[in-house]
Amino acid sequence: MDYGSARTGVAVSDETGTVARPVGVVRHVRRPAGMAELVTTIEGLRPERVVVGLPLTLRGEEGAQAAETRAFVAELRGRCAVPVDTYDERFTTALAAASGGRGEEDAVAAAHLLQGYLTRLAG
Repeated sequence: MDYGSARTGVAVSDETGTVARPVGVVRHVRRPAGMAELVTTIEGLRPERVVVGLPLTLRGEEGAQAAETRAFVAELRGRCAVPVDTYDERFTTALAAASGGRGEEDAVAAAHLLQGYLTRLAG
């Protein structure tokens, strides 16, 4: 996921954990209705885990946006039956804007983030 208080991009991988693709966007996930929609979306996708992008600074440090994201992740962990991890999301929004493609930019950014996570897991 590419978390944002206004729009959160959602992506999934194929069953082999090799290729990520954008799914869509859930709006206002910090509001009860938005969080409920996100949890329903996650349950419908039946993932083994959820990965949320952690917006670090260019120096790899955590700022205000990372703190907000961690608060979101804590809430999501309380609502999800599967593990929720974070992954460095630096440059994913820029990659999404540059790559164009189908789907909303936030969902494309989530796919880039997930692809990076999958690549790291593959070694």
